[in-house]
Amino acid sequence: MGNGLDKRVVVIGAGIVGASVAYHLAGKGADVTVVEAEDIASGVTGSSFAWLNASHPEPDPIAPLRGAAIDAYRRLETQLPDMKIRWTGALSYRSTSSEALPGSGNPTSKNGVSRSRIVDLEPNLKHPPHYASYAEEEGALDAVAATHALIAGAQANGARIFTQTRVLGFARQGATVTGVETAMGVINADVVVLAAGTGITKLTNMLGAPLPIAASPSIFIRYKAPPGLVRTLISSPEMEVRQCLDGALLAAEDYLDNAVENQPAAIALRTAKAIKNELHGAASIELESACVGLRPIPADGIPFIGYLPNIGGVYVCVMHPGVTLAAIVGRLASEEILDNNASSALDPCRPDRFFFQA
Repeated sequence: MGNGLDKRVVVIGAGIVGASVAYHLAGKGADVTVVEAEDIASGVTGSSFAWLNASHPEPDPIAPLRGAAIDAYRRLETQLPDMKIRWTGALSYRSTSSEALPGSGNPTSKNGVSRSRIVDLEPNLKHPPHYASYAEEEGALDAVAATHALIAGAQANGARIFTQTRVLGFARQGATVTGVETAMGVINADVVVLAAGTGITKLTNMLGAPLPIAASPSIFIRYKAPPGLVRTLISSPEMEVRQCLDGALLAAEDYLDNAVENQPAAIALRTAKAIKNELHGAASIELESACVGLRPIPADGIPFIGYLPNIGGVYVCVMHPGVTLAAIVGRLASEEILDNNASSALDPCRPDRFFFQA
């Protein structure tokens, strides 16, 4: 047990981030209550491509978090038998031409592989590139199943879970939040964790401390497909796809606009055509579902993790990519909340960067 024995923590939000925070807090001895407006993993977690991607092509202020993400999930696998992760590796390229473009991989680079290795990894590619990047350590998971596994783990350590329970307001004592107001009454708390994705905007507005968070849409598609069609996770200009253990082929696409021709079902049909053009054996894939997920993205693209300034007892966890970072952020946040062990890896993420002193 940590120093947080019996510390009362209310976690608002039961997506994968909130579930991870609750699991790590309960495991360290906190008195945890999770409050969810709808159902477990019913928000953007349920429409996530769920690529555990530890790399980033641009200068990255949260590189230490990404670097620790894979190890954090490996650790969770040993703790939670239902945490099923497919460590297939990720194959990425920008072009199928003979010229290796920046970021398309080079056989002399750390993760670079040549065409012969690419064909070994993905024998169904019709147009394998000359070079690609293969991140062997990366993988993907079923984000909904993973969230349920984390919630079950939290419950096994005494956490209480209330779904279909909306937050109506906050109880306060001076400038400190002391509880969460719901239709069933006030849930008292020493710390309240806001992990409700895009719903955090409404919650911080209630507190008079608004955070600039955009609801960024993306399209998540599921196809019925023959087994063994895709072995790794493929990210290319034509498609971003991976295959589940049950055989379902998953794809992620950018949201364009509200036009009829860009509705999720229409995008899914165009994506299916692209997949069929790129993969042998894909002619029989059938659309099962296509939906829009709203990703919570802070205005500067950097996560909000840490205590709200000027308001006591409120800790924020909102980020993209939420699935990738959930495991490591859950652990580090629990250490900050219960052990007062501030993590330098979280320094760029502090919410106070958007609050200025007059």
